[in-house]
Amino acid sequence: MREVGWCKSTYSAQANECVETRRPVSGGMAVRDSKDPGGPVLAFGADAWASFLAGVKGGEFPSG
Repeated sequence: MREVGWCKSTYSAQANECVETRRPVSGGMAVRDSKDPGGPVLAFGADAWASFLAGVKGGEFPSG
């Protein structure tokens, strides 16, 4: 995927220790490691991404 359009949280500052996201034209979400922008990209369909967000908002994932 091209470099244009990748976003990361403003909470990450410039540390590059987070994930970046990008919304592909086909929908869903693409995710990559900010330390390795040329590395692998995980691509999630719109339904899978919506389920993940609902789980995060619902507290399904422990924070630590």
